[in-house]
Amino acid sequence: MSGKPVVPRARARQDVDDALTYYLQEAGEDVALRFIEALEAAYWHLSTHPASGSLRYAYELDLPGLRAWPLRGFPWLVFYAEAYQHVDVWRVLHGSRDIPKWMGEGLGNE
Repeated sequence: MSGKPVVPRARARQDVDDALTYYLQEAGEDVALRFIEALEAAYWHLSTHPASGSLRYAYELDLPGLRAWPLRGFPWLVFYAEAYQHVDVWRVLHGSRDIPKWMGEGLGNE
């Protein structure tokens, strides 16, 4: 089954880089590699099943179509919207963050 390409925005790529830096410094290479594997699995799932994420934050933030998908084994959420030809990843955020505040950072200039 082929899916839509998953296209992370610049801010989502920075979120991932920041998470990797943290895991490499605080938890080691094995944990950082598991984080990447969990992210790749989430991207694959979103590619093939883009409508499966939670709409909770779409309602909370008044952003129609915004969905969130959790990373298995990590407290991170992938925030995305399904576009016609791809899956648009807006942010990858730790679940304990102030999601409304962090979602607003960087979205207006992409």
